[in-house]
Amino acid sequence: MAKTARIEVRDRNPVASLQDFLRQLLEQTAISGVMVAERLPVNDAVMPALVTDPDLLDGADPLAPVFPINASKVLSKLTRKPVGEKIAAVMRPCEIRAFIELVKLKQGSLDDVTLIGVDCFGAYGNVDYRRFAGLSAPQPTLRFYENLTNGSGTALDDFDISPACKACEHPVAENADLLVGLMGIDFNSAILVQAGTEKGEEILDLLGLPAFDDTAGRQKAVSDLIARRIAYRDSMFERTSAATADLQRLMSYLGNCVNCYNCRVACPVCYCKECVFVTDVFDHEPSQYLRWAKQKGMVKLPTDTVFFHITRLAHMSTACIGCGQCSNACPNEVPVMELFRTIAHGTQQAFDYQAGRSVDDEPPLSTFREKEFSEVTGGKD
Repeated sequence: MAKTARIEVRDRNPVASLQDFLRQLLEQTAISGVMVAERLPVNDAVMPALVTDPDLLDGADPLAPVFPINASKVLSKLTRKPVGEKIAAVMRPCEIRAFIELVKLKQGSLDDVTLIGVDCFGAYGNVDYRRFAGLSAPQPTLRFYENLTNGSGTALDDFDISPACKACEHPVAENADLLVGLMGIDFNSAILVQAGTEKGEEILDLLGLPAFDDTAGRQKAVSDLIARRIAYRDSMFERTSAATADLQRLMSYLGNCVNCYNCRVACPVCYCKECVFVTDVFDHEPSQYLRWAKQKGMVKLPTDTVFFHITRLAHMSTACIGCGQCSNACPNEVPVMELFRTIAHGTQQAFDYQAGRSVDDEPPLSTFREKEFSEVTGGKD
């Protein structure tokens, strides 16, 4: 059985208790810095921060129901070269899964980082979170968890957590050295911390926290949530497949795209240093637009929007972890996440691959397998 520990929650404030836990990490272990969501003093903004001073963890808010950026992109920058010091990273399950993919793509390293995964009940989109925070001042995170406790759920007025979160079947962190457990537990009195690796066990030994033995209701709570999310996911797949079943419908689906490329920038696993769509290849001559217009009588501007998304799908569907940051970053509310998750689900099933599942899983198409897809190639099994 994995080693467990108990964080006592004071004054029904799990956020403050997690802040105390992170201070202990900095003060009692070899960890030099903690990357964690930090509440900024302006407009209730919550952004990743690297904290080295324990006193500055008063603003840490790892339970905030928002993440304007998938923090795996930040962590890849912090770990791509050794610095001789250790850090801890407090992340959502989808952020850890994205980081695992980046590690496999040689964009980050697990050597000097301790991954701390937090159970995820979902997050609001950036715009909806600002509305939620305004309605829930001065402690929006505590309001969110109070709603969960009293049965009010995540919906408020005319908005809810993002579709990506509703469709996420991975609410519990995988591949974490330490797991912060909230589901199926009275998190107003105690929080579960569970070691997932030897590294995590060593940290729990150093901290000397009491064991957490009462987790009887946790498995059912997690299973019930996953079942609801899978049902939503499968319904989303059906709707999206019908809406994009042919080229004409796909063009309509992506009709509001303005080629801002925000989705590409926000995607945690889209890591190319230079994208072909910002090179001379797609810097068309003025005469080219006129030729296209004359051929069809009209040409939609900007051009190449559908081609851009199809290219991204070809590149990223094997690595997509479904965090939804693509849709979160879209200025015109194109349902990019729904399309990418639908295609990625089929692609990953075809390769018997799950993005972010394990650092030992080789990414599809990265190695040659002689008998792969023999039903297509005609080779013998």
